[in-house]
Amino acid sequence: MSDPRRIGGVLAPVVTPFTADLSPDAERFVRQCRWLLSQNVGLAVFGTNSEANSLSVEERLELLDRLVGAGVDPARLMPGTGCCALPDSVRLTRHAVKLGCAGVLMLPPFYYKGVSDEGLFRSFAEVIERVGEARLRVYLYHIPPVAQVPITLGLVERLLRAYPTQTAGMKDSSGDWENTRAFLDAFAPSGFDVFAGSEPFLLRTMRHGGRGCISATANVHPGPIARLHETWQGADADAQQARLDEIRAVFARFPMIPALKAAIAHWTGDPAWATVRPPLVALAPEQARALVEELGRREFTMPGLAGARPAPLQTRSA
Repeated sequence: MSDPRRIGGVLAPVVTPFTADLSPDAERFVRQCRWLLSQNVGLAVFGTNSEANSLSVEERLELLDRLVGAGVDPARLMPGTGCCALPDSVRLTRHAVKLGCAGVLMLPPFYYKGVSDEGLFRSFAEVIERVGEARLRVYLYHIPPVAQVPITLGLVERLLRAYPTQTAGMKDSSGDWENTRAFLDAFAPSGFDVFAGSEPFLLRTMRHGGRGCISATANVHPGPIARLHETWQGADADAQQARLDEIRAVFARFPMIPALKAAIAHWTGDPAWATVRPPLVALAPEQARALVEELGRREFTMPGLAGARPAPLQTRSA
């Protein structure tokens, strides 16, 4: 069975705010993280939707320090620490363990394609060995649509044999329910924690023994996603899931990271939130209007968001 002391539930790959000169904005970042925690959502900072691979190692370390220094409980943190360069992964992972983070979400090294399970095993093993901490909990990050480097059943089995304590679980962002179910069936009964990569799979994941989900839209729709995780055995669980799917589908019609930031910018009345780092591009004004209008028709809100005051919709030019 899964260890109840380990991190679980719904986590957000927290979007990273930037200042006008494209530096990470630590103050806005801390505010966003506190709001997510108030909605009962944990913090998978430096995930895909955090623009993590547009951040330097130093920037990630600084933001992590600022979070913990601001009083954020590290037991609610699962920072992304997987990099292409082994020393970078080791440095980030070691620092996360030192701060007391509940675990780390670790991408495989993703630049080289067609690498073998042997190569991936050696990569993860080197990080675990070099960090050398019994407290380390690694959550493998399977996201083949982006990384194109898969995490296989055989690789997980081998890591569990070699490092049963440190190999804690995985996030499956394959977008393929049959793949998620295969990992759940193979490993969840023995305590390996499987997180769905988005909330459309949350209810099925919980019904098959999963731990929760780590989802982009937990940045903007955290409370209702967390509620389904808490009440998945209730009579209205399917209706809750349908509502989550409806909101997710709106965001999915737009480039995800710029759309998340556009929504936060609107519902906080803080246009600086819309800034993304190149090579990403913010939503065009007409796209942002369409997103907000579609969400408004579905009575979407972000209650309690720090400084929340919806920005007025720009009028269309004649």
